[in-house]
Amino acid sequence: MRILKDFILIIFTGVLIMIQDCSAKEYRESIHAGSWYPGQEKDLRKTIQVFLENARTKIAGEVYGLISPHAGYMYSGPIAAFAYKAVLDKEYDDVIIIGPSHHHGFYGASIDKMRGRKTPLGIVEYDLELAERIIKENSKVLTYDPLAHSEEHSVEIQVPFLQTVLKKFKSVEIVMGTQDLKTCEVLSEAIFKAIKGKKVLLVASSDLSHYHSQKTAEELDNQVIDAVSKFAPELLYKRLSNDSCEACGGGPIITAMLVAKKMGADKAKILMYATSGNVTGDYSQVVGYLAAAFLKDGEEQKVGVDLGFTEEEKMKLKEIARKTIEAVVRGKKIPEFKDIPEKLKEPFGVFVTINKHGNLRGCIGHIYADQPLYISCQQMARAAALEDPRFNPVTEDELPELEIEISVLTPFERVKDIKEILIGRDGLIIRRGYYSGLLLPQVATEYGWDVIEFLEHTCEKAGLPRDAYKLKDTEIYRFSAQVF
Repeated sequence: MRILKDFILIIFTGVLIMIQDCSAKEYRESIHAGSWYPGQEKDLRKTIQVFLENARTKIAGEVYGLISPHAGYMYSGPIAAFAYKAVLDKEYDDVIIIGPSHHHGFYGASIDKMRGRKTPLGIVEYDLELAERIIKENSKVLTYDPLAHSEEHSVEIQVPFLQTVLKKFKSVEIVMGTQDLKTCEVLSEAIFKAIKGKKVLLVASSDLSHYHSQKTAEELDNQVIDAVSKFAPELLYKRLSNDSCEACGGGPIITAMLVAKKMGADKAKILMYATSGNVTGDYSQVVGYLAAAFLKDGEEQKVGVDLGFTEEEKMKLKEIARKTIEAVVRGKKIPEFKDIPEKLKEPFGVFVTINKHGNLRGCIGHIYADQPLYISCQQMARAAALEDPRFNPVTEDELPELEIEISVLTPFERVKDIKEILIGRDGLIIRRGYYSGLLLPQVATEYGWDVIEFLEHTCEKAGLPRDAYKLKDTEIYRFSAQVF
């Protein structure tokens, strides 16, 4: 009996030694491939590419960090794509991915020390020197705990997206066992000191609220979105601590914000928010997903043309649109406005676009310059809020969360040669028989399309085959707009 006990002890000790000594000798397998996301290279590449093609992300400035969700790709992949499109084809020396621990309880944060990560898309080498430097900054809080990484999906789920959008890079994978403010501050300071001299991208992996109704989820998640948009890590921690909101990766988000601020980021931009209900159609119990970026503000790519509207005139037109939307959503009459600037009385075509947390919520336009601009703006604002057939009517609860964009159109002209089309300046109209489709100038820049892709997507908008623009009897028109 004694011999058996000694044998078991030896085996158990050996297993522990193997676990402890797995650092820097093997590549970490991606155990969720084939279940949480496609397990075959071809299928995975195609899945991610479709997500990226459908993501509208317009970023002006240098991106230091991202927030990306970590559910299965069928649920959160389309939202994650909005974050990763912000760094498409960018170059970074290292990517530091920070996720929460879902399976193993421990104090502090664990920095993976295996050799690298293996996914269906290939191998990402870990930057072991950087990992060691981070740990050495505070080895009481920052360690390597193999069990923290063995089953954790929150970090793994980010890697195939990174392999798709970035050029060559090394990574550091960090799993947080505790997410109190002290741990966030210790980890953020260690990362900042360790990365000096390197160009680094931070990825905070987190879902938001879990298993509430859609209405409750949006109320909770708006508290996270508000704190993130204000670039206020302490405010987010306070709200998470008093249960005003939920985020399983709240610690990673706060840590990434703290590091990004020290690196020079001066703002956060919300790129997309949605819930699992948008995929499943079941809004009784949903999970919230957020995509966002931390960046240093830069000059935005110019879209459209300048039609000479003053800031006062643009503000007045936006006021007309917003007050009209607020009135009609509340069941009131369209308001009358006085002191209309003369330029707003001139005839222009116009589109009114309503967005909510990066999501299109309504967009209706009138392309003909056949009545005063402010009147067309009122009519299109009402239609975008209540009559866009793609969406349910805007509700009163949504009003504080809406962003309004106005596009005042130039006259359209027939395109004789597609070389005339300029991305960023032109919008497109394609007509063939009874079919017609229009896309505004900003759409091509937000999706990152070239001229051919712009033509193809406008054909699709018209309900035509993607290559219908090549046919002789297809009419192509271009126009521009002042967008504000």
